Amino acid sequence: MESTRPIRALIRGLEALTVLNLRDGATVSELAQEIRLPRTTVYRILETLSNAGFIARDAGDDRYRLTARVRSLSGGFDDEAWVRQLARPFMEELGRELIWPISIATLAGAAVVIRDSTDRLSPLALERSSAGMRLPMLTSAAGRCLLAFTPPAEREPLLEALARSNREDDRLARGARTDLTRLLSDVRAQGYALTTRTRRLVEEVSLAVPILDHDRVRASLMVRFNSATLPQRQGSERLLPRLKQCAARISASFEEHKAAKLRASAQPVS
Repeated sequence: MESTRPIRALIRGLEALTVLNLRDGATVSELAQEIRLPRTTVYRILETLSNAGFIARDAGDDRYRLTARVRSLSGGFDDEAWVRQLARPFMEELGRELIWPISIATLAGAAVVIRDSTDRLSPLALERSSAGMRLPMLTSAAGRCLLAFTPPAEREPLLEALARSNREDDRLARGARTDLTRLLSDVRAQGYALTTRTRRLVEEVSLAVPILDHDRVRASLMVRFNSATLPQRQGSERLLPRLKQCAARISASFEEHKAAKLRASAQPVS
């Protein structure tokens, strides 16, 4: 049987692209510090990506930046577009019903990005979340949900990237992963992730469920509420069934959208 071990050089190249995507370029030294690799290794990665046309070095400040060719990597699937077109109506309907803020997030490299939210419509949002906001992978409900439902072969490179981070939010990925493995197994078994954090001296609870495309996770749908107004157990019992139902409706809509595109592409050109 052929080995399914990840290709480390490819993983490191993708990590470099992810960092460059988050910054207005980076020098070899800055990138080496961010992804915790030797400068010589990072230089080879950057030169490889440059030769492939995905990045270019600016002679003015010696920083590497993404080129327009990177956009071709997302040509087959546009997270923001399908969320805006398909998920938003369901999110707004649920937001009006629950009052609490609803958001949807997807993976972007080793980060989690909010693609849309109903915070602007909710009078109960402690702090407003908006499209483009990034969440920690391991300490947010959305991140844990996405990671738990990501296939192991795709999850491992993400965990390796997080393990090289010195951020406190990524601490669970460093060293032995017994606790993290158990945590993700529990999330997958129960079908949702729950986290708490203190905001403005109030405990905010986040519940997140997966939006699936068959067995593949496409996004996570999340609701936030504060335990002072709605106790955690009562809130979970009340909100979770509606959240799961909404996620299922979004999944079905996504499937219908894909099927319609396939039918349209199969139509003969007159």
